This record gives sequence, structure tokens and C-alpha cells, in this order.
Amino acid sequence: MVMANPRLLLQSIFILFIIFFLQPCLSWSCPEYQKQALLQFKSSIHAIDSSFHTLDSGKSSSSNCCLWDKVTCSSPSNSNSTSSVVIELHLSYLSAPLMPSNLLAPLFFIRSLRVLDLSWNFINGQIPALGFGNLSNLVHLDLSWNSGELPQEIGNLTKLGELYLNDNALSMEIPTAIGNLSNLSSMRLEKNKLTGGVPASMQKLNKLNSLDLEGNLLTGEIPFWLFNFKDLQHLYLQGNNLTWNNNIKIVPKCRLSGLSLRSSGLQGDIPEWISTQTNLSFLDLSMNQLHGPFPQWLAEFHFLSYLFLSHNKLLGSLPNALFRSSQLSILALSHNKFSGELPKNIGDAKSLFILMLDGNNFSGPIPQSISQISSLQLLDLSRNRLSGNIFPVFDPQVNLLYADFSSNQFSGEVPTTFPPNIQTLALGSNKFSGSLPLNLKKLRNLEHLELQDNNISGELPNFLLQISHLWVLNLRNNSLQGSIPKTLSNLQNLYILDLSSNNLTGEIPIEFVNNLTGMIEAPPNPTSQTVSSAVIIAFSSKFFNSEFAVNELIVNWKKSKQGLSSHNIDMYFLLDLSNNQLSNEIPASLGFDLSHNKLSGPIPTAFTKLQQLTTLDVSNNKLTGRIPVGGQMNTMANPNFYANNSGLCGFQIHVPCPEDLPPAPKLQEHDNKEEPWILKEAVGIGYLVGFLLTIGIIFLVGYFNPSPPSNNRRRRHHHPHRLTRQRI
Repeated sequence: MVMANPRLLLQSIFILFIIFFLQPCLSWSCPEYQKQALLQFKSSIHAIDSSFHTLDSGKSSSSNCCLWDKVTCSSPSNSNSTSSVVIELHLSYLSAPLMPSNLLAPLFFIRSLRVLDLSWNFINGQIPALGFGNLSNLVHLDLSWNSGELPQEIGNLTKLGELYLNDNALSMEIPTAIGNLSNLSSMRLEKNKLTGGVPASMQKLNKLNSLDLEGNLLTGEIPFWLFNFKDLQHLYLQGNNLTWNNNIKIVPKCRLSGLSLRSSGLQGDIPEWISTQTNLSFLDLSMNQLHGPFPQWLAEFHFLSYLFLSHNKLLGSLPNALFRSSQLSILALSHNKFSGELPKNIGDAKSLFILMLDGNNFSGPIPQSISQISSLQLLDLSRNRLSGNIFPVFDPQVNLLYADFSSNQFSGEVPTTFPPNIQTLALGSNKFSGSLPLNLKKLRNLEHLELQDNNISGELPNFLLQISHLWVLNLRNNSLQGSIPKTLSNLQNLYILDLSSNNLTGEIPIEFVNNLTGMIEAPPNPTSQTVSSAVIIAFSSKFFNSEFAVNELIVNWKKSKQGLSSHNIDMYFLLDLSNNQLSNEIPASLGFDLSHNKLSGPIPTAFTKLQQLTTLDVSNNKLTGRIPVGGQMNTMANPNFYANNSGLCGFQIHVPCPEDLPPAPKLQEHDNKEEPWILKEAVGIGYLVGFLLTIGIIFLVGYFNPSPPSNNRRRRHHHPHRLTRQRI
């Protein structure tokens, strides 16, 4: 018996597969009219952008459009057919800038389309109504991130299951024809300019699973019938002018996993009907008028990952059960009236990524267990009444990037028990005392250090130089003494340095002139981001739509507090050395707030070269000379910035400099040899006439004034002499 060669057998099977299966597939071709429609679309875009190469890129030799990139075709309807039709076009991120909407018209002749993705093309203008309504086979339409307008013919797409129109500039009411899309399961209309109310025709969308209307201009009441959709799982209504009718009691038929009613006029306790939504993983009820305690039933939601209740009037303590959740990732309870001590088991929330409890009335110490949450990246406990002099010792493996403990009642030495990768540390407005601890230098990745408004004493240490990534250093309003160390000028990344309201003495180091390049020169694009922007980017997703921001950097400028957005801290440049005992002259290339010192000499002309200079205050010093003119100095025209410097002059304070005053008029001297004879004669005649007029006036005065009695004759004898002296 001859055994078959396994290798030959496999080769035979492969050949048969090619003959019977693959060859027909290779021969399937799209209809000619669909090919021509695609070529016309491509040609129209190429006319406005010659760099456009898509649809047939890399396969230009093929006449079969089913083989082009971004095109998907169907299989033949039967085994004898060799043709197929275009069913999917994935045309997002085309390179054409501001694509006119009329260029889309050829695509609307491909009626076999089931999927059409035109997102991120900045399509501009009214979507052509002609033909758009003929795409009756569409099940997926993505026109997001454009700026086109939607025609009423959208209601003809009755097979549509997914409609994405988010991030456009739609300034219209939601078309009532949307209610005809009975197969619609997902609709994204967020971040447009839609007006009016939620149309009642949408009640017919019985298959709706996800509805996102965030960030529009919608008005009216939130329809209660939205909660009657049995398949609804995601409902996002925040960022509109929609309001909740607090008098209506609803019994939801849906099982939501995501709900946002931020800024919707909710009042009273957290609505009881939410307790039936035990599948919730995302809940945003922030910026309402909710009050009362934190519900126990909400703390026991096992699937809750993202909870936002900020900017309400909730009170009482936090239940321990809230932190037993293994799913909780973001907890934002800022700006409420919560009080009491923080739960000691807060560290049990092992998945916690962001914890924001700022702006409440929490008191007592920080639980030690918080230091064991390895996933924690942002912690904000500022503006409470927390106290104590022992801080949690964070494990070095904790990923904490941002920590804000400012505006509390902490005391003792400045804590340094934070993980080495921390980037922002805010400890201002507490009661910390003593000198700056040496262990601060271990936090080598610090970019933002705030220690203002404490009782820190001693001298500025040289080891600050070792924290080389610092962008912001705020030591305002402490009791620091001594001189400013020269090494501080080697922190070349500094954008903001505030040493005001201390007891610093001595000169401003001349090294500041060339080394503080982060303030003096236009900065290059930074290689790293501020922690706030880095964190926010990490949270951006389609699921996580709620905006959130960390605290602003607060600086004192002109006796008022100014907030600087921490999203773009590299946009600001500030040096504040005011209210110290600094002396001597101002070094060139140094500016900003130098008020209330004992600085003397002129303002350096090099200030005109400071491209990033936006504010300058040298008031209450002993400066002299002309205020420099040119560059950014021409914008520093507020006289208050130069007040109480008696020796300054310039257009900025409306005081002319001596060299700008016109010279006093002088009598013109002439050489006698060059004077014309007529001038000499005129002068002689003038003297003669003047003499005769004088004698005449004296005679007339004596004629009309009789002589006094004889006993006054001697006194009269002196009058002519006195009169003559007065004339001289």
C-alpha cells in the first residue's frame, strides 16, 4: 500500500483553495458608477489640496475600487456573481483643509453604503440635502469634528443605528425628524450649539442605548420620558440650560451605567430614584443645589468608578463604606460642607486615581492609610481645617504627581515624606515653621513648590539648586532672613519666583542677570508638561467627559490676589522680591515686582530687551534717571508702578526729564562790525525817545501831585532816588 505524501497533499489542498475561493474574491469588482463617484470625490479634494493621496494610494494601477484603501466592499450576492458593492467608506482625517460640504455630493450616489466615516475633516457648510436622504442603508454615520450643518433629510436614514455629530458647530434645533430613526441605539450630539429643547419626537427611539447632549445651549425641562427607555445605559446632559423638575417623582425603566446631570438645577437630597441604578459606574451631579448627608446606599454601589458631587451643599461625614470599593477611581467632592475626620480606611480604595476633597470643613489628621494607595496621582485636600504635625509617609512606589495641602492648619516642620516622583507640592497657608529641610532635595522631580504664608525661618538654602526642574517657587510671606543665594539663579527653568514679604537683605545677585533664562528669554517648547495638563490628558476619553481642573496658582500682585491657570503655567513669568530689605542697584535684565525695597540708581535700559516682560513694579525705592523707552517697556505706562521714586522721569509718569525741556531763550549777540548801519541808528533813536518819555512822566507826576508840607520836604528828596532804583 502506497502512503500519500503529506506535503503533496497540503499543496494540493492549497491550490484547490486558491482556485475555488481566492480567485473569485480577487475578481470581484465594484460597479463602474461607484468607482467614478469615488474618483470624482478624490479629484475635487485634490483640486484644493494637491497633497491629497488616498482612496487608491499604493494601488493606483488597480481599476477595482474594492481594492483601494479606506474602501470596503460586500461579497457577491450569489456564487455566480463577480461584482460587489461598496458598503463602507472610512474617510476620517483627510488632509484637505476646510473641506466645502458640497464636495461630499458624489459619495451620496453610493446608495449601498452602510458605514460612512467623515470625522475630523473640518467639513464646512450645509450638508447637501440632495442625495443625502438616499443613503437609506446606512447603519453608522460619523460626521464628528466638522463644522457642517445637518439637513432635515437625516430622518430618511431609518436603518441608522449609530449617529455621531459631536464637536461640530451645529447651531440649530435638534431636528424633529430624528424621531424617525427607530433603530438608533447611540447618538452623540455633544459640544455643539444646539438650541431649543429635547424634541418630543425622540420618545420613539425605543432602542436608544446611549445619548450624549453635553455642552450645547439646550433649554427647558429635562424630559422624564428619557428614563423610560429600557435599553438606555448612558445619559449625559451636562453643560446645557436644561433644568430638573424637582416636583416629579420618576420610576426609571432603564438600568444606567453612566449619568451626568451636572448643573441641572437639582435641589434637596440626592434623588432617591438614583438608588435603583445599581449598575452605575459614572455619576456626575456636581454644580447643583444638593444638600443633606452622603447617602449610605450610594457609598455601597459596587460598580461605581467615577463620582462627581462637587459644588453642592452636602454635609456630614463620609461613610466608611465609600472607600471599601475596589472600583472607585475618581472621587471629586470639592466645595461642599462635609465635616468631621477623614475615614481611617481611606487607603482601602486601592484603585483611587484622583481624590479631590478641597473646600470643605474636614478636620483632624490625614489618615496614614492614604499613603498606601499606589495608584493615587492627584490628591487635593486644600481649604479645609485639617491639622497635625505628622504627615503620612508615602511609599516610594506611589505614583503621586500632584498634592495640595494648602489653606489648612498643619504645623511643625515642612513635610518631605512624599514619593520622589511628585511634581507639584502645595503647602502654603498653614503653620509650618523652622528652616527649609534638607530632605526637600530628594524630591528631584518637583516642578511646582508652594510654601507661602507660613512661619518658615532661616536662610534660603543652597540645596534648592538640586531641585533643578522647578518652574514655580513660592516662598512669599514667611520669615526668611539673610541674602538671596547666588546659586538660586541657576534654576534655569523658573518661570515664577516669589520671595516677597520676608526679611531678606543685601543685594540682588548679579548672577540673576544671565542665569534666570526661564524668565528673561522667550522659552523653548517645554519638554515636559505641567502635572495638571499631564493628568488631565490622561483622563480624557469618550467615557470620561466631565471637565476637571486643579487649583490655580494664587499670586499677590498690586495688593490683590490673582489666579494663574495651572493648565498653562509656562505662559506666565513673575519675579516678586517686594517687601524685603534689599539694597543697591537693580541688575540689568531683572524685573517684575521690586517694590518696597531700598534700590537706587537708574532702571537698566536692558529692560527693553525682556521679551516676556508683562508687568514691572519698582515703586517705593530710591531710583533715579529716565525710565527706559522701547520694547516691552513702552507698555509699562502705569504711573503707580514707579510711584515714590522722586528721581525718576519719563513719559510713563508724565514727568519730563531735564534733557527733554526746551532751552531758555537767550539774547542774540551780534558782531558790531557786521551790524547794519540802520540797526545802530534805530537803537540810538530808541534810547533818546525812551529818555524823553521818562522825563515827561516824572514832570507830569510832579504836576498833578502837589508838594507835601514843608516838614516832609526832606523825605520827598529821597523819592526820586528810590524810584530810579526800582526802574533799574
